[in-house]
Amino acid sequence: MSNADDPLPEDNDGLRSALMETRAELAGARAMIAHLQLVIAKMRRDKFGPRSERTQRILDQLELQLEELAAAQGEDAAKATTQTVEVKSFARRKATRREIPDDLPRRRVVHPAATSCPCCGGTNLCKIGEDITETLDVVPRQWFVTQHVREKFSCRSCETITQPPAPFHAIARGFVGPSLLAMMLVEKYANHQPLNRQSEQYAREGIELSVSTMADHVGACAAGLMPLHELIRAHVFAAQRIHGDDTTVPVLAKVRTRTGRLWTYVRDDRPFGGADPPAAVFFYSPDRAGTHPEQHLAGYCGILQADAYAGFNTVYKPDRPGGPITEAACWAHGRRHFFELADLKARGKKAALISPRALEAVKKIDAIFAIERSINGSNPEERVAVRREAIAPLVDDLIGWMRVERGKLSRHDDLARAMDYMLKRIDSFTRFLGDGRICLSNNAAERELRGVALGRKAWLFAGSDRGGERAAVMLTLIRTCKLNDVDPQAWLADVLSRIADHKVTKLAELLPWNWRPAVSVDRAA
Repeated sequence: MSNADDPLPEDNDGLRSALMETRAELAGARAMIAHLQLVIAKMRRDKFGPRSERTQRILDQLELQLEELAAAQGEDAAKATTQTVEVKSFARRKATRREIPDDLPRRRVVHPAATSCPCCGGTNLCKIGEDITETLDVVPRQWFVTQHVREKFSCRSCETITQPPAPFHAIARGFVGPSLLAMMLVEKYANHQPLNRQSEQYAREGIELSVSTMADHVGACAAGLMPLHELIRAHVFAAQRIHGDDTTVPVLAKVRTRTGRLWTYVRDDRPFGGADPPAAVFFYSPDRAGTHPEQHLAGYCGILQADAYAGFNTVYKPDRPGGPITEAACWAHGRRHFFELADLKARGKKAALISPRALEAVKKIDAIFAIERSINGSNPEERVAVRREAIAPLVDDLIGWMRVERGKLSRHDDLARAMDYMLKRIDSFTRFLGDGRICLSNNAAERELRGVALGRKAWLFAGSDRGGERAAVMLTLIRTCKLNDVDPQAWLADVLSRIADHKVTKLAELLPWNWRPAVSVDRAA
């Protein structure tokens, strides 16, 4: 770079050369400034911006406008209480109260009426009806102790003593019942309440349960439920197509936390009309090495819908033992790169920072998603027919448009990187056009990991690698229950009370999609 103290050349050619060099350096500096401003804007969006990726927020700010209009209307109504306003007549809809479930117990509070007529003073009153107003209320949960009584009998003929065998406990030599264990597990792994907070809450209710005792119970439950985890794992990897993804998990270490990983693989055949029940299996690993997905997917040979994580590349190789896995890319990931740039532009950033092509790409991809929603739940043949007729032209138009626009951009441009993400993997992105089993996005796996992302803010970190493995087991069971519309707490309470003496050959009866409770749950308890 030229120094300001350098003497200027005397001749015109030297001056022209120095001017061109200065202009080139200035253009490079401006490009660097624009790039750094974009990086800062993206970092601010990642930290302070909303997580939603709705197109409506890109196009306008209707939510804020509606909020302002509602507030202004309320303010005007408050000021106009003494004014007379003429309005058109209309039929007012009858007010209705919120419906309260009929199976909830009712507690009647009768307000005594007058014993004499307030008009004439007579006492000869006859009841002609009553009006009932219902309000929903709650009482604190009730703790109780279950006593298992085994009576002893002695035979007067042979003096033999008989007694029924002791019942199986949910935990060997444990003193906590299955319902309380189920509540602990759901609070920890579904509601993201660490054991120390649960212990404090129980103490306020008069029950002293130490964190170490509760941790022992959680570990014992995870070990006892492991056979069901293995059955769910086998069910997931028997699918023709699965979704895969991972997320970070902070793990406690000596100096500071280190980063572990929770992996999930989801089977959900409902988008293409499959009758098999959905399920999700989780795994834990201390790092993100590519050997972990190889171990998880050993023996599986089907379609894997995932992002462009390089660790999956080995399972896509043609010479993979057992056969290669077919790669299906996620359009939601491809759209996200364009959306971030378009979202920054919609928030009032300078147009020089953001190319308007990003918004155009988002619109083209959203048109594809709109048609895809209309065939969700159809069989594979119907999905392929609609995709070839209606979606394939849109995909061809998008690919052609990206290739033309990509040639106008520098390889260092953020928009160019977004286009390269899709163009370099165009085969895996377009594979859904010929296979109705493939979904357009990998959102099924991302939805299952959403609870982990929310829970990190509550439980901060996993205590150890074994804690991460226990979390993977419990998340497998709880998330599979939710995928099958089964209450995980009721399922865990019933399964924990039965699994100890349940036949191994009939364990499949306890899987969430086959489960039938042995005893009906008393909601009034």
